[in-house]
Amino acid sequence: MSVTNQRFPALDVFRGMTICLMIIVNTPGNGDTTFAPLLHASWNGFTPTDLVFPSFMFAVGNAMSFVMRKWEFMSTSRVVGKILKRTILIFLLGYLMYWFPFFQYNQQHELVLKPIAETRIFGVLQRIALAYGISSLMLYFFKTRATVIITIIILLLYKPILMFFGDSPDPLSLAGNAVLKLDRWLIGDKHLYMGEGVPFDPEGLLSTFPSIGNIVGGFVAGAYIQERGKTFEGLAKLLLVGFLIFVIAYWWNFGFPINKKLWTSTFVLHTVGLDCMLLAVVIYYVDFLGRTKGTYFFQVFGKNPLFIYLLSEVGVIIMWLVSVGGTSLYQWLYQNVFSHAGAYTGSLLFAISWMLFCWMVGYIMDRKKWYVRV
Repeated sequence: MSVTNQRFPALDVFRGMTICLMIIVNTPGNGDTTFAPLLHASWNGFTPTDLVFPSFMFAVGNAMSFVMRKWEFMSTSRVVGKILKRTILIFLLGYLMYWFPFFQYNQQHELVLKPIAETRIFGVLQRIALAYGISSLMLYFFKTRATVIITIIILLLYKPILMFFGDSPDPLSLAGNAVLKLDRWLIGDKHLYMGEGVPFDPEGLLSTFPSIGNIVGGFVAGAYIQERGKTFEGLAKLLLVGFLIFVIAYWWNFGFPINKKLWTSTFVLHTVGLDCMLLAVVIYYVDFLGRTKGTYFFQVFGKNPLFIYLLSEVGVIIMWLVSVGGTSLYQWLYQNVFSHAGAYTGSLLFAISWMLFCWMVGYIMDRKKWYVRV
């Protein structure tokens, strides 16, 4: 068997780790009593939680490096069709998740269709879909070298664009940034995320373009691993390149702050660098040392990542909709079960319990060989 056809269980483990952590950080029992490392940075800065989403995009790029080898034997029309179909389906799934449960009660307590005009358009899956679609088309038509160059140009131009189109005196502020201005002009306030206290979408259209760098970075790392990932020299170079990218992000941060919600270019480099180093460690542990104990836990998430993520999000929405004793099932469970362990610990235990429930569904699906592919 050639090196390029070898299986890398570490990649499945890495992808599963991102889904596992994504569920934990997205579902605290009580957001007001969440341990600081499990919160996103309020604006500029970085927390461990900020690494989760870009890591999943990095993992998407890893997977693409395996899939694209099959595209070499397909017609252009078929490849483009597959890319567009997957892009549209993932985007639509993300949109439907925000629209769910599709109906609501009006002031007269009549069941009516939930207004499409007030449904969030952009989001996590939508960003993955758009970044995947753009990067896939670039890699297919322009190949790796040109795609990397284009991605670097996007990252270099992103700051001037934010500075030119943002409002003075602080074009990188929450209220005056160019990401918000474009989204407001394009889709309006009612289609934006409201969790920041004001209409602002951290997965806005403009900030989706630098996020392409996370997928392209994952693709390049995945392609390199297939060629050199089974050697100590190859693994050492992956670790060193990751560290170098991390250092570049550190120094550039003084002029262009690391900011997840604007997905700044420094944020891209910071997370890609960390992911390269983290992936090198996982590969060393799993593939070099052969330590497989405990890795199956993460592989369960990695084998059905999209389905398990959707399950975790839709399940939470349902828990908020179900009323128990005048409050939502979500709040009731925290207040009557988990809060007895303490405000902060109980909030964490709630998140871990929900993650384990989602894992159990994934485990049953894996045992039955049910794998959802889009």
